[in-house]
Amino acid sequence: MRKLFWLVGISLVASTSVQAQVELKTYANADGYIDVQKLTCKQLVNTYQEDADFLGVWYSGWYNGLAKKHAINVPRVKENIHQVIVYCKANNDKTIIQAIDAILKSEKKK
Repeated sequence: MRKLFWLVGISLVASTSVQAQVELKTYANADGYIDVQKLTCKQLVNTYQEDADFLGVWYSGWYNGLAKKHAINVPRVKENIHQVIVYCKANNDKTIIQAIDAILKSEKKK
């Protein structure tokens, strides 16, 4: 009987901590556009991995364009996207822009 209660308890905890993933387009407005400056870490974490990766590459291009850089370091971008996702998992209340800024600042300190 104890084992049954234990298994039911574990199942309830597991089911309450898992959220359904949604497509990135879920966050688009009626015209199909996503305001990337308002997109939150929670939204990033709740989308599919391929959408999170796509969005990460988009942000990378945006930041590189602002810096007038015309090249991409693929392994570095992949690592930075991973770091942003990890940061976002721990900071759901932040925007993705804030997460990227935090990653860039920590990178500059190195």
